[in-house]
Amino acid sequence: MLRLLLKRSSRSYFSSSCLQTHICSWVKGSNSSKPTHLSYDYAYIQLVGQNFGSQVASGRVYYSSGCVNLKKIGFARPHAQTQAQTMRSFCSEPDRESIQYDVVIVGAGPAGLSAAIRLKQLCRENDTDLSVCVVEKGAEVGAHIISGNVFEPRALDELLPQWKEEESPVTVPVSSDKFWFLTKDHAFSLPCPFNNRGNYVISLSQLVRWMGVKAEELGVEIYPGFAASEILYDSNDIVVGIGTNDMGISKGGSKKENFQRGIELKGRVTLLAEGCRGSLSEKIMDKYNLREKGHAQHQTYALGIKEVWEIDEGKHKPGAVLHTLGWPLDQKTYGGSFLYHMTDRQISIGFVVALNYQNPFLNPYEEFQKFKHHPAIKPLLDGGTVLQYGARTLNEGGFQSIPYPAFPGGAVIGCSAGFLNVPKIKGTHTAMKSGTIYQSLVEFKSFILFCVHYVYLCGNDYAC
Repeated sequence: MLRLLLKRSSRSYFSSSCLQTHICSWVKGSNSSKPTHLSYDYAYIQLVGQNFGSQVASGRVYYSSGCVNLKKIGFARPHAQTQAQTMRSFCSEPDRESIQYDVVIVGAGPAGLSAAIRLKQLCRENDTDLSVCVVEKGAEVGAHIISGNVFEPRALDELLPQWKEEESPVTVPVSSDKFWFLTKDHAFSLPCPFNNRGNYVISLSQLVRWMGVKAEELGVEIYPGFAASEILYDSNDIVVGIGTNDMGISKGGSKKENFQRGIELKGRVTLLAEGCRGSLSEKIMDKYNLREKGHAQHQTYALGIKEVWEIDEGKHKPGAVLHTLGWPLDQKTYGGSFLYHMTDRQISIGFVVALNYQNPFLNPYEEFQKFKHHPAIKPLLDGGTVLQYGARTLNEGGFQSIPYPAFPGGAVIGCSAGFLNVPKIKGTHTAMKSGTIYQSLVEFKSFILFCVHYVYLCGNDYAC
């Protein structure tokens, strides 16, 4: 194995293979004759004291015998070239390239991009630099985002306060909010349980494309078209990055002439923002028993089917929001529908069915077709054209199904962890929030790796 070692400072060494950095200094006021070692490797860091977060943010870590001034021992890193530009290594596997970053994020959705943007903002505020990489399996940012969305802008207000002046795709405020109970031939209006005043009807795919541009302006490296296929661990079972999928494999599994080995993207911190039931996130939760650790119930899921229609201008009411329950589902099946009027004569219409339905012959797509032929819905669609369609799974477990989000070397964020507010039927703002507040979660011992490096270097005490 070819192994590249880069000396970072007189007290700090970095190994592209083992991914361990040790910082040594004498502890002020300590009776010990040995230096104190702080390691980015989770296994060798212990939390001492109750206010560790504020102490790290101020540059001092307190022990029972004294404190360590991190600034004096060279913990703060000055501006430097992106690590991906200065350090490359190759593992023993043939043609397997390894690129090093400070933070690797899987998934260019609301959670992943919010985490990347916030981290880069903090770096600028504190005159430092961290290399941040985002990998996205879609051909472009937003390609796999199909959710029709009534967007609560609270998290966006905090992340990018000037979004209204920067030509964001959040332009259609909610103008009406209705809630119907359907029978086969009638629609009964019910008091609306959702408070959508001040919210917006948006295309979520357009929003994440816009956020992707903002992230790149801040220096985030985004690589669409690369699916993360495996988790990388070090010798201590700590996550050190991800590996992308191999290219040029035939249906039978053999390597074709254009075969290309995937690459290793290693990071001091790895954030998994894959969306609902992400493959790597599920493996991580099983490996580190995150559900048991967080005393969480099992997650439940639903299937959401969505279509974007272009309808007659006379029927279009920008900002109108409608949710229904009841027909065509029976009383034993959990589900409902949504219909949002967007801009440019477009509407987003969809149907959601929980995957615990008891009728083995139930077909969610056929139920969606029945819904579109309801007497209260069909007149709106007559003469219209389907522009896009798709489906995705949704987290339905709620707060009690959220696992312990942190693991050695990173965290699970967004819908990967189940941050969907089920009673409000909203998850975008909670996903964005989860991507921006992890730097304040210093009380999680399993997240000390992230805290020491992220909280101190960024000097952030941002809380939710």
